[in-house]
Amino acid sequence: MVTDSLDLFGEGAESVGEQPMVRKSRTGKSASAYRTISEAATELELETHVLRFWETKFKQLSPIRRNGGRRFYRPQEIALLRRIKSMLHEEGYTIKGVQTYLKKNRTKDDALKPETVITGRKMVEELREIRNLLTAV
Repeated sequence: MVTDSLDLFGEGAESVGEQPMVRKSRTGKSASAYRTISEAATELELETHVLRFWETKFKQLSPIRRNGGRRFYRPQEIALLRRIKSMLHEEGYTIKGVQTYLKKNRTKDDALKPETVITGRKMVEELREIRNLLTAV
């Protein structure tokens, strides 16, 4: 029996019996993998030109540039992009409002701290291992 559910990070997961099979992301990459601009845009359901525009408006966004200027977004930048998208599209902030918020809260906002994203994912993995051990008993 296959059922759909959401994991702790809101990403899709499927369960087969007792064992969950977690999809890594829309791009099929692990959460810690770097993403190209097109992969980031696909994952965030945005166009690539929007990400390029946001790079000009939010100095906190600075993807790594490789050969020929090709952009690679780190996991913490994906988290920041998600936060920016949420603030602009769902919470009703203006670009100036998001800029002000990010400037004032750059150390307070846990979603923007890379160690929080990584630690959270590691914690989920550890919790799944514990659950698997308990269900085996």
